[in-house]
Amino acid sequence: MKSRAKRKALWCLFILAVLMFCLLHWGGELLVSVDSLPAHVDAAVVLQGSSIGERVRLAGAMRLLQQGIPNRVLLSVPRESYWGASIPPMARSYLEKNYGVDAAGKVDFCETGADVNSTEEEARALDVCVRQHGWQSIVVVTSDYHTRRAGMIWRKTVKHLDPSIHLWVHGVDDPEFQSRGWWRKRLYAKTWLLEFTKLIWTELFGWTENGK
Repeated sequence: MKSRAKRKALWCLFILAVLMFCLLHWGGELLVSVDSLPAHVDAAVVLQGSSIGERVRLAGAMRLLQQGIPNRVLLSVPRESYWGASIPPMARSYLEKNYGVDAAGKVDFCETGADVNSTEEEARALDVCVRQHGWQSIVVVTSDYHTRRAGMIWRKTVKHLDPSIHLWVHGVDDPEFQSRGWWRKRLYAKTWLLEFTKLIWTELFGWTENGK
């Protein structure tokens, strides 16, 4: 009996070790799911993120614009900063300085309220702006580690509100995360743990019409 229990314990440890190895080796890729982009879409939609994350997301969308894939770029921004200043004028100045007046002129802003604090709520808010422009095909641009969850939420949310919209997800490299060796740096591990927890929550509890 003791020998059998010992073998079971060893097998459990072996399986646990294999699972841990797989998680460390491929865990970062669980968060990533990007689409092959079409030759042309109406707009690239840039999701909000951290200050660093949003800059690289914007840069990714502007690269797509330079390649001629989207006609326009839609940038999601809060209505005002922490200090009450309007965001769009500051964002417009940043765009003109870094990408030129012509490229900046192809960027539209979608202002979100203080109640928007999740990917689903942002999708609902941006869907209003997308439909106001009459766009039928969009590329959602976000950080690579956010692509799988964002794709799931956007397809369920936007397709529910307007089934005619065609949607793709484009991921960009984010300094706050690296899929290979994500456990080797505290910031990467923190990003992975938070995003993986949200992904599991989305998988288990899904999406609801009321956004809760």
